[in-house]
Amino acid sequence: MNPGIKKALLLLLAGGLLFGSSRLQTALNQDRDTLGLTRTAALNNAPPMLAFTTVALGGFRGLISNLLWIRANDLQQDDKFFEAAQLADWITKLEPTYASVWVFLGWNMAYNISVKFKDFPDRWRWVEHGIELLRDEGLRYNPNSVDIHRELAWLFQHKVGANLDDANMYYKREWAGEMAPFFGPNGTNFDLLLNPVDHSATTNATLLRNQFKLDAAFAKQVDDEFGPFDWRLPEAHAIYWGASGLKAAKENPDKINADDLIKLRRIIYQSMLQAFHHGRIIADPFTKTYALAPNLDLTPHVNAVYEQMMSEDAGMRDNIARAHRNFLRDAVYFLYENNRMTEAGKWFRYLGDKYPDKPIIENQPDSLPKNLTLDEYAVAVVQIDIGETSQERVTSAVQGLLTRSYYNLATGQDDRYENLKRLANRVYERYNAKTAGANGKERIPLPPYKTLIDTVLRRLLDVQGGVPYAARAELVTKLGLPSALLESPAAATNAVEHIPANPAPTNSAAK
Repeated sequence: MNPGIKKALLLLLAGGLLFGSSRLQTALNQDRDTLGLTRTAALNNAPPMLAFTTVALGGFRGLISNLLWIRANDLQQDDKFFEAAQLADWITKLEPTYASVWVFLGWNMAYNISVKFKDFPDRWRWVEHGIELLRDEGLRYNPNSVDIHRELAWLFQHKVGANLDDANMYYKREWAGEMAPFFGPNGTNFDLLLNPVDHSATTNATLLRNQFKLDAAFAKQVDDEFGPFDWRLPEAHAIYWGASGLKAAKENPDKINADDLIKLRRIIYQSMLQAFHHGRIIADPFTKTYALAPNLDLTPHVNAVYEQMMSEDAGMRDNIARAHRNFLRDAVYFLYENNRMTEAGKWFRYLGDKYPDKPIIENQPDSLPKNLTLDEYAVAVVQIDIGETSQERVTSAVQGLLTRSYYNLATGQDDRYENLKRLANRVYERYNAKTAGANGKERIPLPPYKTLIDTVLRRLLDVQGGVPYAARAELVTKLGLPSALLESPAAATNAVEHIPANPAPTNSAAK
């Protein structure tokens, strides 16, 4: 065959094969897009290096990534955490659209690496780095990922919000310190964030959005729907990111597996219960510290989400109902303890109506009547916790209630003072009635009630080992006690003898 003709035929064949290959490649690309297998699509706002690695390296990215995973694991085993973190950054640049990569690396920093450090500031640095990795980078390239939203919310709920890590209070203080400039002393400064009135307020709103990726308008919607929350605490942010994930899923329903959304809903429900138990900050003006207390304003909202959970998850209904009953029991007791008697009575009746075939108290002792009153229930809760026939534990419990009551009086929480003291008195009286013999004498007597009050006040007002001077001054003034209690130990010792049997506040605020 003529060489020229042979070359022409080969060229025609090559051209036909190239044309056929291009047509086939188009069909393959369409199938890859349909099945969600395309990993080299351009990323929005990607830095140049990331754009290069996701396109230019092609199929070699997987091989390089595997080698980096192996190397990072070896470095972590050798406690070379900073080098491992650098490799983690490279891995995410090679696999930016794999949500599981971000989830694992964020979790690894917050849990595995952080606990390798003894100093709490070092631990917090790694926990916050894990949060930032998911929030600032992972969601940037995977804005609709249920798993990344869920893991980010989980870090706030569990790692920062729960108490399993012995550095958890340090984490809470650090996060509260970062959030306080935006949300103010009460944790709900939405008016200034949404309607800044000066340059400082405008800067705050911008910084919150750009640095912490928190949309104040959406946060306000979350607070209106599920709150009110104290946004200095981690539970509010766990709920925010859970709700943000649900919002993204709603806007992109074709890209989300509906079955995965229960993960986000559970995060919201669990975080709300956690916020109910310790979602309020109580500042101690005397020691310049703070403690966490129940956020009782969340009671109707937490109840509503339990009702919703039971309707949405029929398979878990019995387990959810059991948790719901436990929540209602706690709500009734906490409301009673804080002198919110109307609300306590309302939820006490609701508990009985909602679960009429279940005892108000789990494993209720036979010694208690079946139809408890609200007062009997509150006292029974304390006595079941302490062992109702233990003289030592009842004495300790009564003194503990009295101590808390007087300290609350000093810090201005008058309603709480009143009810804690009332509860102490009723626990004392119930024990005496329970242990009285046939001749009216106690078998295992408690100390006289005045003696318990004297002991508590002596300890609180002790010049050398008691509460701070300002707190002692508040107690002495409000209880109408001798001013000598604030002076020298000798003068205070003599003045204690003049403490009345049952001192009551002289100011009108504590009714």
